[in-house]
Amino acid sequence: MSVFVLRGALRVCRRQTLKTALLLHHPLPPTGNQPVRTYASKKNVKSTADFVPGSKQPITDEAARAEYEKAEEKMKAAVEWFRKECAGVETRATGRVTPAVLDPVRVKLDGREVRLVEVATVGVRDGSTLLITIFDEQNMKQVEKALYDSKIPNIIPQKHDARTIKIPIPKPTVESNLALVTAASKQSEDVRVQIRKAHSTSIKRGNYKKHSIELEEFQKLVDRHIAEVDKTVVDLKKATNVGGKKK
Repeated sequence: MSVFVLRGALRVCRRQTLKTALLLHHPLPPTGNQPVRTYASKKNVKSTADFVPGSKQPITDEAARAEYEKAEEKMKAAVEWFRKECAGVETRATGRVTPAVLDPVRVKLDGREVRLVEVATVGVRDGSTLLITIFDEQNMKQVEKALYDSKIPNIIPQKHDARTIKIPIPKPTVESNLALVTAASKQSEDVRVQIRKAHSTSIKRGNYKKHSIELEEFQKLVDRHIAEVDKTVVDLKKATNVGGKKK
């Protein structure tokens, strides 16, 4: 093969390589029925930032929302009552003597129950004795009965005169604190039962479909309030230095 033939072949090869490179950078427009590949424009792309997964969507049905609010109100009331009870337990367990110790007492008068502060005043004497002064001495027996019926630990009323009752509060001990916390733990289970009952009642009324948003939201509601009860018990044990595992 001559040198001229080799040079000619080399020139052809170079031209072909250049043509291929140009086509790669500047492709020819399609002709005939050849399909055209198109690409989405950035202007038409929708953001998924505002998309809400099905499990996180709020309840939209009006009847279900009303039932949810009723259940939530009942659960909140149960948890709040238990928190107040535990606050009273903590007060007694830490040795602080305050009239709030007798907040749970309810006196039965004329077929209805009233708070103790509605029929008497409650004060503290010498930092260790509760002093109850009844407005009407005719209510003495009802007040004494209410104090015993309240079953508040270490509350032993002593009649001082026709209108006065004294209640000496002993200093807390490890044993007495353990008894107080144990009683509160038993109360916590009653509160959990109330929460679950409110939950089941609402579910039965709604007759919701399986795996529905309503069922998921109601379950989250009951789980949240039961967790609050559990936390209240744990906090009480820490405040009173009473060990033991959470129920």
